[in-house]
Amino acid sequence: MNAATEAPKSGLDLVKWIAVFAILTLLVVANYIFEFSTLERAIGLLVMIPLAGFVASQTQKGHEFVTFAKEAKLEVRKVVWPTRAETNQTTIIVGIVTVVMAFILWGLDALLLKIVSFLTGLGI
Repeated sequence: MNAATEAPKSGLDLVKWIAVFAILTLLVVANYIFEFSTLERAIGLLVMIPLAGFVASQTQKGHEFVTFAKEAKLEVRKVVWPTRAETNQTTIIVGIVTVVMAFILWGLDALLLKIVSFLTGLGI
């Protein structure tokens, strides 16, 4: 990480992480103790989890994670994805190689079984 993207160090990181833990614990405990409807539970999840994420992103580690996620998103844009035809051809090749290898291993297994049968005299 370069100096331009580093977050300023804060002494409040521990307090923020405790707040994140408290928010998520409150969400779980409230969901367990109170009889909320499905809609109320969904609203609670949609409000509390992003709130916990926002508080976590304000810490140094959270800032580093957000920066990493943004950089990863930029890298994914640079990937040259295969076309549908290339994907289909590769899938067919993998299927054919798998079947061929299965037959080779089946034949090898049968051959080894015959050899062991002959050597042990069990006639399996």
